Amino acid sequence: MPSAPPRPHRRSRAVPYAALTAALVGTLLFRPEAAPRADAAPTTFTHPGVTVSRSQLDFARSKVDAGAQPWKGAFDQMMASKYADLNRVPKPRAIVECGSYSNPNNGCTDEREDAMAAYTNALAWYLTRDERYARKSIELMDGWSAIIKDHTNSNAPLQTGWAGSSWSKAAELIKYTYTGSWANSGRFATMLRDVYLPEIINGSNSNGNWELTMMEAAVGISVFLEDKGAYDKAMAKFRTRTAAYVYLASDGDLPKTVPSQNLDTRDKIVNYWQGQNTFVTGLTQETCRDFTHTGYGISSISHVAETSRIQGQDLYGTDVGERLRHALGFQAKYEQGATVPSWLCGGNLHLGLGPVTEVGYNAMHNRLGFAMSNTQALTERTRPSGTNNLFVAWETLTHGDNPS
Repeated sequence: MPSAPPRPHRRSRAVPYAALTAALVGTLLFRPEAAPRADAAPTTFTHPGVTVSRSQLDFARSKVDAGAQPWKGAFDQMMASKYADLNRVPKPRAIVECGSYSNPNNGCTDEREDAMAAYTNALAWYLTRDERYARKSIELMDGWSAIIKDHTNSNAPLQTGWAGSSWSKAAELIKYTYTGSWANSGRFATMLRDVYLPEIINGSNSNGNWELTMMEAAVGISVFLEDKGAYDKAMAKFRTRTAAYVYLASDGDLPKTVPSQNLDTRDKIVNYWQGQNTFVTGLTQETCRDFTHTGYGISSISHVAETSRIQGQDLYGTDVGERLRHALGFQAKYEQGATVPSWLCGGNLHLGLGPVTEVGYNAMHNRLGFAMSNTQALTERTRPSGTNNLFVAWETLTHGDNPS
């Protein structure tokens, strides 16, 4: 029989006062009744305010200008990428058709990469103050907003989420930091409101990374549009999905579920969790599928939490932060090469977490002071983190050890 997961056992020695104090603080921090409400739109939106703030960018720029590492290396990596190419020409389509695993791929890669290039150039503009990059970002956004009408086929919601998350970050930086003209910013806002938001705002009952990515995009778009109703709806779905994506022992014998999925028996839940029937803190709904998709979900959790923080709320101080911290630590342990026990995914994991640790690690370790040795080791080993060519990009540059 598979061995059971290790269980904590009692010790007779006294607990050091500092450790006891830290434990009590952690307990109080994550008591649901003590956590501030963070699922409602702010009275006034902060701009730029999608995943990265002005103060974070100012910190990054100061480090790049000083030639300090790892930020200078991360900046050089970004500027050498295809996404910062000033000769890039947008390739918009009226209808983007994306099937499973991008088959068919009618505009899928072009849309995602143009959106990421728009964000990359917006970052390059802010960090260099070279207006060529701002104008390139605008050219890419204008190219798509003039043409696109819809997304179709089975992967349409996920594709819309991936591209929408990058578009909203790019638009925030250009609209609220560029002092030149963006004549078609209203048309771009209409594209986000009429083409992107309807595809994602109602969520998905697919694997959890889908809905998390979709809600990341919906939250980002809502900030750009200053749409409080959409923001509240997206946040509510995000909170429910995050609780159903990362397991905590405090959830009980079984993971939480999304009500609309009707996972009303243990067998259904185990099947949905890729056949895993032993649940431990930090395990995710897709851990036993593969770490790459798990990384997508973890990344979106961190991005929404970061956007919420910039908007003056606090998701890191709720169960969202606790789930994020433990999900990072659990996955990082095995990504770093720890032996996989037989009770976990049949003793076989498909690794490849991706460049997804910087935002959550910076928030939970550097800001809140949690010891995260496995996540720290993985984060530092993989710096500078680049891009997954979908919706994650340049986060060592923007969030690495960033106190802002």
